[in-house]
Amino acid sequence: MDATNVKVLFLDVGGVLLTNGWGHKSREKAAQLFNISYAEMNTLHDFIFNVYEIGRISLDQYLDFTVFNHPRDFTKEDFKAFMYSQSEALPDMLPWLLEWKRSGCAFRIISINNEGKELNDYRIKKFRLHDVFDAFISSCEVGMRKPDPGIFQLAMGIAQVNPDQCYYFDDRVMLTETARGLGINAFHHTDFNTSKSIIEKL
Repeated sequence: MDATNVKVLFLDVGGVLLTNGWGHKSREKAAQLFNISYAEMNTLHDFIFNVYEIGRISLDQYLDFTVFNHPRDFTKEDFKAFMYSQSEALPDMLPWLLEWKRSGCAFRIISINNEGKELNDYRIKKFRLHDVFDAFISSCEVGMRKPDPGIFQLAMGIAQVNPDQCYYFDDRVMLTETARGLGINAFHHTDFNTSKSIIEKL
């Protein structure tokens, strides 16, 4: 691909710039900290989390279904505070992108991420992701989630680009394969230095 033809850099957030917002490791920690059944919570999570991520229910409704379906000796606010605390910046990638953007990066940078609204809003504000991204294609706002090809097509439509004008980085192979099937130049993000090397060639 001719690098001068690249118009947009699409990036996942969880697993690339930040830790996952509410991954299985965080759920295991929550179960231990709050003394609840991980197996039960996780089974219910698998039923309902996709519905939360496409914006059809709120975080409170998700928690009513997965955690507060029994009387608890802790509050929903306590549990939500723990959930938010699980979000951390991964080493290197976010500060490097911020510096690259400030140095006069000529390309638009747009996120394509699966995230529930409250977690998404918190992470954008907490880590100042507006300083990196020109737009956010978040599942909770558009009613679709990866690997639905529609979310990638929507992102390209919003950016007004063709697939060959895009680079996409995601930490999940299945999602890069979905994007690649649409003609997008997609790369599996495994570590900072590898992805940085590819991006710098732009």
